[in-house]
Amino acid sequence: MKPMIFAALTAGALTASAATAQTNPTVGGAPMMADMTIAQNASNAPTLTTLVSAVQAAGLVDTLASEGPFTVFAPTNTAFSQISDASINALLDPANKGFLTEVLTCHVVAAEAFSSAIAGMIADDGGMHAVPTVGGCTLQAYMDGGEIKLRDENGRIATVTIADVDQSNGVVHVIDRVLLPAGAAG
Repeated sequence: MKPMIFAALTAGALTASAATAQTNPTVGGAPMMADMTIAQNASNAPTLTTLVSAVQAAGLVDTLASEGPFTVFAPTNTAFSQISDASINALLDPANKGFLTEVLTCHVVAAEAFSSAIAGMIADDGGMHAVPTVGGCTLQAYMDGGEIKLRDENGRIATVTIADVDQSNGVVHVIDRVLLPAGAAG
């Protein structure tokens, strides 16, 4: 039964991908091109500059420019502004590169999942779907008022504010909060 559900969700994601390519949302007013990588498109979005700086500091640009597929939950500059300047500066310090990498990869899933597929997995799992990330975090995805929400291992909740930004190597969902690994304060 699960292989059939996975196949149906994958087919739905592929259908959504084709439809999204025609009407790809903008991020911060910048057009997002479905034929460009996550790294390329993020670099063009004025609302993702802090994320781009963090990805560069962590040495993850090549990863997000690679084949994928990835799903990236991309926190905006406003999401990062909820963290103190001292904490952001400490996070970007080269001495903390390992922790920065862990934080960033807790926003990355090693599969492509458009919002319709995520909503389907949430429904199939009775309202809450575990999302294992590349960074070893497990996010809990659920629906609230028609919006996809993600809860990290610290209870921090992010809302998907722009869904289904199609990329050549996956999909980006813009979120309004930085998610952290278990035990991290912020």
